[in-house]
Amino acid sequence: MSRPNPVALFGFLVSIIVVLGGLAVLKGGLFIAKHEADTLHLVQIVFRMNMGQWPHLDFMTPLGALAYAPIALFTWLGAGIGHAILYAQIAVAVVLLPAVWWVSVSRFSGGLAYLFGALVMVLCVAIAFGTEEQTISISMHYNRWAWAFSFVAIALAVVPPMGRERPLVDGVIIGLCLAALALIKVTYFISFAPAIALALAFRKDWAAMGWALVAGAGVVVIVTLFAGVGFWIAYAQDLIEVSRSKVRPQPGLTIGRVILSSAYLGATAMAILGAVLYRQSKADAGGYALLALLPGFFYVTYQNYGNDPQWLPLLAILFLALRPKQVRHNRWGWDIRKGMEIAAIATFAMAAPSYINMASSPIRQMTFDAEGYEPILMTEGINSDLQLPHIRARRVDGWVSLASEGAGLDAMEEGADRKELGSLSGQPLPYCKLKLGLPGWTKTIVDDLESAGFAGGNRIFIADIFSSHWLYGDLKPLINGAPWYYGGLPGFDSADYVLVPQCPASPEARKQILDDIMALEGVTVEEIRRTPLYILMDIKR
Repeated sequence: MSRPNPVALFGFLVSIIVVLGGLAVLKGGLFIAKHEADTLHLVQIVFRMNMGQWPHLDFMTPLGALAYAPIALFTWLGAGIGHAILYAQIAVAVVLLPAVWWVSVSRFSGGLAYLFGALVMVLCVAIAFGTEEQTISISMHYNRWAWAFSFVAIALAVVPPMGRERPLVDGVIIGLCLAALALIKVTYFISFAPAIALALAFRKDWAAMGWALVAGAGVVVIVTLFAGVGFWIAYAQDLIEVSRSKVRPQPGLTIGRVILSSAYLGATAMAILGAVLYRQSKADAGGYALLALLPGFFYVTYQNYGNDPQWLPLLAILFLALRPKQVRHNRWGWDIRKGMEIAAIATFAMAAPSYINMASSPIRQMTFDAEGYEPILMTEGINSDLQLPHIRARRVDGWVSLASEGAGLDAMEEGADRKELGSLSGQPLPYCKLKLGLPGWTKTIVDDLESAGFAGGNRIFIADIFSSHWLYGDLKPLINGAPWYYGGLPGFDSADYVLVPQCPASPEARKQILDDIMALEGVTVEEIRRTPLYILMDIKR
């Protein structure tokens, strides 16, 4: 097959950005259908960055600054948070456009070039996180962005160029993409940087590897000039703290199930089959490079909520790009070229539901009826362009135990295996877990705090996994706090009060926080207000 027309390919990529990005923006805002807790976590970080704060230095997060900086840029320029998210997605696609175009024209022939480019653009501008669940959600947008940068770097490293080698261009793009991964979500950098280095080494492309190191080092120098050496130290400390987390040690399935359970075994088998077949074609270096990628693919899938193997279409494209040009048989008599084609087709089929879902998400946003939606911050103004359904904002539901006194369920409780919930002020805390209505629940608590005179710019440590309360009223965020709780007591030293939810989103986080507070030397807490929704504690230092 012939190389793609460079102009036509560039126009095709631009059209994807214009159509999908434009459809999302034309709705007049971002209308999510779920994952409001993740969205509020995003809003917290963006608003903190608009205050001049740096991730890791001023607040705790395992995610890199580049995961939120594009959104923060557009809010700083005056956009509402909903539009800023959509503009940021388009901006990421535009930034990646030249690199995606270069990979497509230099590595892939015919339709593969267009398919590769389309996949990366969809990852940038989609407003669904993947899988087959057809709901609009901006949750884990950074995972999609990181996959987009990963696709570019991996393709450049693994697939030999069709024409003259250009190690300067290839190396700079690879280095910048790896630096972006380190500054978006370091899991991707750790998972793919070694495999990319091995792929370049197998191809003996030492010049590209050198330029990649130079480009990556340049990014490190620039970030250090702006944020200081302490930024990297704080980043490492956040990652270490999260790795020790008892509240959320893993976001989904175990690593074994991600590789070998019934839902994933087919993908695993096709990945190994294609790599082994390619190695048997006497292309040892390429086969080993494909095999070296698999642990990273599995690990990233394990680390990501939903455990969606979004690497599958990239692997299928690599199989098709690397398959032997002529018929070649292995020792068992198999046609290696056909075998790799079959593995690629099967892999594409397994990946199709997730990518069709992502590609169609801007269309769904544009065409649905937003009648039953309201601002996630439950107030009008510039940031009212980020909305969710009334039912997810206002229907405040939770899981509770029915084994109350006199219910006759005492015998059942012996095998209920409930985790210890702890106690406060000598009274056991209730078994209750918030499941729906986080915005309405949070706003009601903040309104009550303001009415009772406990707001007024105070900082409150929330004994729960989420702490978005300061977005809903006259409160300030904790200094060095954590928008999403992983462990320890980040920001406690700046807190004026501790708020203990009667029905938290995470009873486990509530218990761990209270245990850690009670273990502090020279610090006591005293109950000063109790409502059906929360208990407010004054901090005595």
